[in-house]
Amino acid sequence: MLRCILVVSLLLAIFCPNPSHAAPVKTGAEILSEEGFQSLKGKRFALVTNQSAMVSGAHLIEAMGKAGLHPAVIFTPEHGLKGAAEDGVHLADGSDAGIPVKSLYGAARKPRPEDLKGLDLVLFDIQDVGARFYTYISTMGLVMQAAAQAEIPLVVLDRPNPLGGSYVSGFVRRELPETFTSLYPIPLAHGMTVGELAGMIKGEGMLPGLSQLELSVVRMRGWQRSMRWPDTGLPWVSTSPNLAAFESALLYPGIGLLEATSASEGRGSAEPFRLVGWPGIDPQALALSLNGQGLAGLHFEPVRFTPVSLPGKSSAPKYRNRELGGVRIEITDYRQVLPVEAGVAVACALYAAIPETARKVYFKSGFDDMAGSALLRRGVQGGEPAGAVIAQWNDEVRHFLNLRQGYLLYHDEPERRQQGVPP
Repeated sequence: MLRCILVVSLLLAIFCPNPSHAAPVKTGAEILSEEGFQSLKGKRFALVTNQSAMVSGAHLIEAMGKAGLHPAVIFTPEHGLKGAAEDGVHLADGSDAGIPVKSLYGAARKPRPEDLKGLDLVLFDIQDVGARFYTYISTMGLVMQAAAQAEIPLVVLDRPNPLGGSYVSGFVRRELPETFTSLYPIPLAHGMTVGELAGMIKGEGMLPGLSQLELSVVRMRGWQRSMRWPDTGLPWVSTSPNLAAFESALLYPGIGLLEATSASEGRGSAEPFRLVGWPGIDPQALALSLNGQGLAGLHFEPVRFTPVSLPGKSSAPKYRNRELGGVRIEITDYRQVLPVEAGVAVACALYAAIPETARKVYFKSGFDDMAGSALLRRGVQGGEPAGAVIAQWNDEVRHFLNLRQGYLLYHDEPERRQQGVPP
């Protein structure tokens, strides 16, 4: 009997493969590597990158070195080349194995003309997380501007959007002024790869001076829009100190909004963006309120936790060394999670749970910038249910979904309508 079961299981595995075990995704960098970096040979190039640019277990710079190729200059985003600098820390220029390293999160936010002099092209390879306020895509746009001004081609080595290519949610930044953390008129979760987004930034004139940019994308192989990170078969590499795990990155587009409130978003703990809290509130009541909303793929566990100083991750977290009441956000099905909607629900529940006197200082000045609109803050302050706040961005998301169609590079399946956006 056991032998028959094993034979049947083997036949099923051969003829009815599980889609979750499909061939692994190959990133743009892996495709370039497999081709022996032929398109780079004989050229002087700049590389915009950080620790996330891995190629089959090695960093892209190392893979290039084995092929006898070396960037003339390396440009780095927030957190630096190794991804070890804390959030918001400005970095100085340096070097890596004799190669000049220019920080684009310090004295300059985009390459200077003299930095690009004599180059034949610029390569961009950084893993994004799919949230508008994560600054890597802002760095990409400013590098595009510099390359266009210098009349140098720019090549994007594409990587997956960890949230997938179908999930689009949140307010579109339109009425608020551009900032480094909200540079484009796109939803908070845009559902595009960096390669697709680069094409849209240029094609829609989201930044000036890009019309003449020679832009190309080395596409991935095997990626499907329905895939979230675990479905790609790729190992997760920490994209920044507090996004060391995919679970934190999945929740980040929503829970990250709490960075601009006086509530704790879990920094100073081993579970940033998976723990939220406030001094003195009732964890059981908060968990009961959130679990009662039936948020897909999530369960809220009442906890008490104490943020501490974690140099290199969060040296001075909110409420350092002070016990907080709150919840741990447990992911029960990563495919079902709607992170922005969950963030709105948590923001509303926390606001309702804190003392009325504390509500005056709940929101900080950067909240509207991160949200992309003042409507989210006003809805929470007005006591509106999370669903009513979320419904306000439906029309904006519909318009964006139509607009982005011409820039999508991967068309493996029909566009899946995101929950919360009626047809």
